[in-house]
Amino acid sequence: MRTIYAVVFSLLFAPSLCAQHYPAGNDSAWWKHAVIYEVYPRSFQDSNGDGIGDLNGITQRLDYLQTLGIDAIWITPMFPSPQVDFGYDISNYKGVDPQYGTLADMDRLIGEARKRNIRVVLDFVMNHTSDQHPWFKESASSLNNPKRDWYIWNAGKRAADGKPIPPNNWISLFGGSTWQYSPQTSQFYYHAFTKQQPDLNWRNPAVEKEMFDSLRFWLDRGVAGFRLDAVPQLFESTELHDEPLTGEETRFGDKATTHVYTSFLPEVHDTMRRMRQVVDSYHDERVLIGETHLPDVVELDRWYGGAKKDELQLPMDMLVGFSGKLDATRFRKYLFEADTQIHGSQPLYVFDNHDRPRSWNRYGDGVHDLAIAKILAAVLLTTRATAMMYYGEELGMITDTPKRKEDVRDPNGIDGWPKDKGRDGERTPMQWDSSAQAGFSENSKTWLPVTANYSSVNVKTEMSDPDSLLNFYKGLIALRRSNAALREGRTAMLDETNANVLSYLRVSPNGKRVVVSLNMSSEPQRIHLAISQASSARTLMTSEPSLVSVNSFTLTLPPYASWIAEIR
Repeated sequence: MRTIYAVVFSLLFAPSLCAQHYPAGNDSAWWKHAVIYEVYPRSFQDSNGDGIGDLNGITQRLDYLQTLGIDAIWITPMFPSPQVDFGYDISNYKGVDPQYGTLADMDRLIGEARKRNIRVVLDFVMNHTSDQHPWFKESASSLNNPKRDWYIWNAGKRAADGKPIPPNNWISLFGGSTWQYSPQTSQFYYHAFTKQQPDLNWRNPAVEKEMFDSLRFWLDRGVAGFRLDAVPQLFESTELHDEPLTGEETRFGDKATTHVYTSFLPEVHDTMRRMRQVVDSYHDERVLIGETHLPDVVELDRWYGGAKKDELQLPMDMLVGFSGKLDATRFRKYLFEADTQIHGSQPLYVFDNHDRPRSWNRYGDGVHDLAIAKILAAVLLTTRATAMMYYGEELGMITDTPKRKEDVRDPNGIDGWPKDKGRDGERTPMQWDSSAQAGFSENSKTWLPVTANYSSVNVKTEMSDPDSLLNFYKGLIALRRSNAALREGRTAMLDETNANVLSYLRVSPNGKRVVVSLNMSSEPQRIHLAISQASSARTLMTSEPSLVSVNSFTLTLPPYASWIAEIR
């Protein structure tokens, strides 16, 4: 079986389609149709033999990313940090953690990436700092310190025995109360995540000014933009009412609450608009990407700024990629909504990141895992969306969850074991080749162990296999970049009542057309695609050899088959 792809520049003009039309892109901003690749620096490449990945390691691997066709890399936090939450507890926004390198190393990485037409996006943790940040140390030192109100403090309540207790029932996303008592001033501070991550008080203009100055520090050094961490949690109600209980338990054993007073408060959108003004002042297409876990497309549209489009350029749409259920009807619904209900803004789809079990495990059935992974790749890279990948996704890296609590490094797993075993499983070292430690490090003791399947699942092995997932990704990215319909075309759904097969057209501004059909079932599916003014098809890419020579729109798709063709 051999993956087939080709690039075609002469597709027939099609003034009408037997399907509903969705909007096309209307500008050439680089992020509009980019492939953005998330790099978890601890796990990508170790350049100095300490068992931990670093910035120079990323620089060493830029040629691979260029060959893959990546437009930008998003680097998760590499700032100075006590590493309680592996960088998401920042102690200095204007530096580099010595584990990862120096400012000079970062400057070199940005420069070398630029030579390869790869941009660098940094992870900006807005909601909280480390408790070791000088700001918090000052804030915690006394009730009248000038930085006291840079964080959120409260005297709390008193139990019958006089013991201080938290002011309300708010529950941390990492388990336990959001309130941590500080004996130094006899008050509680608020933390939405771990107690070592106190929340900043974004109602204080001085906090916003300092954080925006940190943005400018990196923008001036040439970063292309930021992925904004935990932005829905940026504001909390000042009235401190108890949150309603859901009647369920969290994975940490707490009584679950609705978070109505601690997430998605309207004030966050004013902050996003002001932040967008900072980024837009650079006049060269810098971008804001949001970590936005949202319930529906209506909320998603708000994070773009609705019709004004004056907030985030790319809030993450996790409705498409994080369901874990390969369902053609569900995918069709979410793709349709993203194309029609966000005022023509650019969708951003993502199937994998450092906080979720890998899609190989979430969607795979244990039998057709490779074919299913190719379907997900096709959805990610042939739809009208910016695509966000996670390192190793293109290889089919798996979630390798620790088997013993003593092996866990993630604070989620340490506190939540055994119900929550943490996120180490999706953060294992990148698998480059079949040598010791998968080519990630010369150190036999890497910060997390290399997954056992690295001898067969690695870059070097898959590069030489024309049927590999890696080569399927490479082919899709190349096709997406060179084919006008896939690069900038509008979308039209086909065969819209089919519960097993997702089919759609991409139509370029000058009428060139590409059809995509994805069998999301374990049974062969006979389909007939009604496409007006179409005489034949020519396969561009497919996961199945039986579809290489298909030239009509009536065909049988094998189980979990992907078929992409030009229309003549």
